[in-house]
Amino acid sequence: MKPHLIVLDLDGTLLNDKKSISTKTATTLMNATEQGHHVMIATGRPYRSSELYYNQLGLKTPIVNFNGAFVHRPGDSNWKNIHETLELSVVKEVMEAMKEYPWNNIVAEVMDDVYMHYHDEKLINVFNTGKPKIRTGEIQNQLNDNPTTLLIQADEVNVDAICNHLGHVHAEVVGHRIWNSPWGHVIEVFRHGLSKAVGLAHVAKYMDIPRDRIIAFGDENNDLEMIDYAGIGVAMGNGIDELKSIANEVTLSNNEDGIAILLQERLNLK
Repeated sequence: MKPHLIVLDLDGTLLNDKKSISTKTATTLMNATEQGHHVMIATGRPYRSSELYYNQLGLKTPIVNFNGAFVHRPGDSNWKNIHETLELSVVKEVMEAMKEYPWNNIVAEVMDDVYMHYHDEKLINVFNTGKPKIRTGEIQNQLNDNPTTLLIQADEVNVDAICNHLGHVHAEVVGHRIWNSPWGHVIEVFRHGLSKAVGLAHVAKYMDIPRDRIIAFGDENNDLEMIDYAGIGVAMGNGIDELKSIANEVTLSNNEDGIAILLQERLNLK
């Protein structure tokens, strides 16, 4: 069998609800690697909070972080990294516009530097994985570099109004997506045109793997483009309905070894 590229989202996909990789799934992925297939991670997380799982699986492949804004190969200084950021001027325009809308907090990430508009111990604990530098205070006065991403935390009732503004006023320079987290509703703002699929396409070209030999797994709306791009796009059983509607297959949930079950059947793994 020709080598396939297996692409894994983390939260809700590779990771079970305890935020760990099950023994069965880890063993199956390692078996796939031993049989000549390639395993990679594509996540919205920064590398500092995905490194643990990258190392646990013994990966040497490139990784997609920040939903496609940062594509790199850990430990390989010769690999040409891709880091697509938001223009600082655009961020300041968005921050100025946000004065017209209710929101709870805004977080900007410049790789491993975190800027938090309001001091919030709960949020600090969320972003503290990997021991980044966390600063609090008015973001527009603190930022000196183009951020990788901007996260706007808002109550559900205010999310649509903020998204409508971003879609009408800043659509040519930024993209945005909504996701829910333990700390509330979040509007993620990123450079226009970015997605996990864009990062995946770059890695697939580098590895010379055609789309029909890419198997991608996901569960949320930030996986939509990736699942659509892959030759075999797989939605987890716990995934959103929109993702299931475009996926080629739906497997069992992240708590039921859905990845392992499908790969064992698809790639004849024991």
